[in-house]
Amino acid sequence: MLDACLREGIWLPHACTHGTCGTCKAIVLEGDVDHGDASPYALLDSERQEGCALICVARPRSNLVIEGEIDAEEGVAVHPVRDYTGTVELLDEVAPNVRRLLIALDRPLSFNPGQYIQLVMPDGDSRPYSVASTPAAPDRIELHIKRTPGGVCTDGWVFKHLAVGDGVSLSGPYGRFSFRPLRSEPVLLLGSGTGLAPLKSMVQHVAETGGEHSVILYHGVATQTDLYDHELFEAWDAENDWFSYRPALSRDDWNGRTGRVPALLAEDYPRASGHTAYVCGSPAMVNDTLRALMKARLFPRDIFREDFFDSRDRASGAHIVRSPLIRR
Repeated sequence: MLDACLREGIWLPHACTHGTCGTCKAIVLEGDVDHGDASPYALLDSERQEGCALICVARPRSNLVIEGEIDAEEGVAVHPVRDYTGTVELLDEVAPNVRRLLIALDRPLSFNPGQYIQLVMPDGDSRPYSVASTPAAPDRIELHIKRTPGGVCTDGWVFKHLAVGDGVSLSGPYGRFSFRPLRSEPVLLLGSGTGLAPLKSMVQHVAETGGEHSVILYHGVATQTDLYDHELFEAWDAENDWFSYRPALSRDDWNGRTGRVPALLAEDYPRASGHTAYVCGSPAMVNDTLRALMKARLFPRDIFREDFFDSRDRASGAHIVRSPLIRR
């Protein structure tokens, strides 16, 4: 249901795309649906009986009329989802269990900084990955892929068989977690692990469009070997007055800051009002960072989030209880 809407340029809220987070919940007013692989935690039995569905996994059994929330914002383009093929140009291990994948596409992909694509596996299934490159280079996209032990996509393909020169298929763009260019407030980018990918796209986009926003990037990882693209961001920090890079390690001692991103944010910003925040990482990191931001008096309307759910999150029924005012 979601895919059909997006391919017609009709945007409806969505995030995980595999029935786990509940963002895409909509009401079926007319018709019948197959709920597919919807998590019982994200879609309760009582909600199913009331006519709700998670449209990212639900399939129509008849013609449908659905009711969903549309949160449009001026300056944010809506790009219809399309299918693409491409060739792997680069497959680099940038950190333990993290690979940078650069794909040359058969045609340009229009997207907003922060959005993601669905990478199609050899068996036809797909997995979502945020785009780390910018719309200024639409014929090449950069992905940061973290290995999930036992993961069908990572362990079974990307880290095992995928090689430079291979052909791949993907679709996109997806998601409303994207940079809001018309907002003039200082920007807080808060990421952990490969949650850096969409934030990197945003920083580089600001640089390419004139650096008219003040941007602070927090990147939290466990150990120093996990801190990839560190030299690049240090160089950007040194070269641009509008950009500040604040990396942190949660397990290792080093010559920089230690601790988790939510704690460091609380130290730096006892009051964060007057900013726009973009948060991306594991569900636990995102949830804790949201609490820190709201404790610092940043209104939910100024917070955007993206949770990285992996196969283990899905199996465990991981989900987020969140304010409906915080946008993805």
